[in-house]
Amino acid sequence: MRARIVLPLVMLLNACVPASQPEVATRAISSTSTLPPMKSFGATQPSAPVRSNKDLAVDFIELSFQMESGRTLPVLTRFETPVTVRVTGAAPATLGSDLSRLISRLRSEAKINITYTTSSNANITIQAVSRADIRRVLPQAACFVAPNVSTLSEYRSARRQPRTNWTLLQKRERMAIFLPNDASPQEVRDCLHEELAQALGPLNDLYRLPDSVFNDDNVHTVLTGFDMMILRAYYDPALRSGMSRDQVAAALPAIFSRINPRGNYRPARVSTRTPLAWSRAIQVALGRSVSFSSRHAAAREAIRISTAMGWQDNRRAFAHYAMGRVLQNTDPEGAQFHYATADRFYAQTPGTALHRAYVATQLGGYAVSQGHGDAALRLIAPHIDIARNSQNAALLATLLLLRSEALELENRAAEARSVRLDSIGWARYGFGPDWAVRAKLREIASLNPLKG
Repeated sequence: MRARIVLPLVMLLNACVPASQPEVATRAISSTSTLPPMKSFGATQPSAPVRSNKDLAVDFIELSFQMESGRTLPVLTRFETPVTVRVTGAAPATLGSDLSRLISRLRSEAKINITYTTSSNANITIQAVSRADIRRVLPQAACFVAPNVSTLSEYRSARRQPRTNWTLLQKRERMAIFLPNDASPQEVRDCLHEELAQALGPLNDLYRLPDSVFNDDNVHTVLTGFDMMILRAYYDPALRSGMSRDQVAAALPAIFSRINPRGNYRPARVSTRTPLAWSRAIQVALGRSVSFSSRHAAAREAIRISTAMGWQDNRRAFAHYAMGRVLQNTDPEGAQFHYATADRFYAQTPGTALHRAYVATQLGGYAVSQGHGDAALRLIAPHIDIARNSQNAALLATLLLLRSEALELENRAAEARSVRLDSIGWARYGFGPDWAVRAKLREIASLNPLKG
């Protein structure tokens, strides 16, 4: 099983993990509410990746020919016919519109011939089931995708058979995606984006990619410009199922030259591979059922490896972020040092504006707790539009709630009420039911020293 960890911030968002045997790939809806209406996002306009085509080719190979566990995939597999997608089960109300927008993006940005259908012989079946049903099959998964099945019961029966083993797959004809129908609307959408991308294309995740959902830090919640570029290359006519790693590598320069001509003139950035020991240390440091001493030791080890590798990128930043999370309850000032260090490394790494927005929730929250409203406003302000443009409602709501508390500290009560009201619609999409939204409101309000 290939489990993914989530980047735990002020808010906790569940992770997804694609499914196979022996590796499994994985990553709600409120009822009648007394709160303001739920807000939702419209069409997204992601930035195209600013990369050398040589780097894109390396990324493509590493994403497409290896599972996260380290096991290699012998051949490229994809759908060789137009792709149809259907939804079954008790689908949450927002799934239809989110799926429609995603299919539209896949058609226009990745140039994949994909359509929605109600036919029972769809290539990809999205089954909406409860989180409990998913975890009875895969305890650590929030959602997952599996080959050659259409239902969760079918997967349970076939999970240890060759037909559900990604490493034995020769081409893709039938896939199933299992999403939670009792999670927040954002979590359902996040799972939809990641699992549909993996049903269509790469199965691996790489920590070194700052601007992709194919990254276990789970910062990006919708497919990015980089992701669409990779999927477009995946379905280029020059490739086909059954091609070896060497055959695909030989075809990629011409493919990327055609679909990303400006990448021909950019210098390559050489990124070292991520040692398994670092990945394991990060998982322990951010673990939920691990002792403090184990988490602290793991975070120290992640920082040690990052320093020894000479990293100055998002991985070095993430190691310090993990240490900040470990120290937050026992040594708040020490945690702030590591959050500030993480922000410094993110700031010098292209493509990490969204990462910095996450860190700003920690820095801004601490400033509010210390009664420094003006400082909190300065820390939060640059990141609100980043969260909005990245379609991350949970992050956006958190930033707005922090801004509201900071405004109260500055005796700007009317502005604070207006911002808080704006935040609730986004919180309903990001966190789900009323009780979860109200809990988030109380959590952020409790930071304000004026409220005891």
